Amino acid sequence: MAFLQYMLRQRWLIWTLFISNLLGTIYGYFWYRFQIADTPVHLLPFVPDSPTASLFFTLVLFFLLLKRYTSFIAAFAAITSIKYGIWAVVAILWGAVLGDQLNFSHYMLMVSHLGMAAEAIIFYRFYRIRWIHLCVVAIWTLLNDLLDYGLDIHPWTAEQLEVYHNQLGWFTLLLSLFSIGLVSFLVVKQRMVTEEES
Repeated sequence: MAFLQYMLRQRWLIWTLFISNLLGTIYGYFWYRFQIADTPVHLLPFVPDSPTASLFFTLVLFFLLLKRYTSFIAAFAAITSIKYGIWAVVAILWGAVLGDQLNFSHYMLMVSHLGMAAEAIIFYRFYRIRWIHLCVVAIWTLLNDLLDYGLDIHPWTAEQLEVYHNQLGWFTLLLSLFSIGLVSFLVVKQRMVTEEES
């Protein structure tokens, strides 16, 4: 554990993660280009879920390099990165079970999204999240679910999975609650660690 904490403070590692997350974010918005083009302008903030989560975590890394901490950005990055990191993997595997043929792109997406969720959890010690910002992001996350499955603007999935629209919606809602709960737990844990070290 001490070695992990040491590594997470190395600027070369943060720079490496910053660049890889930035490139992944750019690719993510490119991947969403067709759905973005097919979405009304006023709903656009709710469509590219994963790249927006990745963008916010990229900002977390950027501020770490500046030795600054941002509560709202960290809260948004943590909750959404965990949520959509897990969601994408489950959605891809669920589609595969139903008959969707997996290709290199699917495997790449699963690895990168697992990385999103993992880094959001691993870097919890560096978060300085206020409860008000956690609540705001929680509301945003649940509103996003309501719009995704109420207006059918959720990330496009395998055709085989579309018939399970309602089940996918309920799974996403539960995943949101799980992510909010996990980040809340990490916030409490981080504060306990800070108190022990002070």
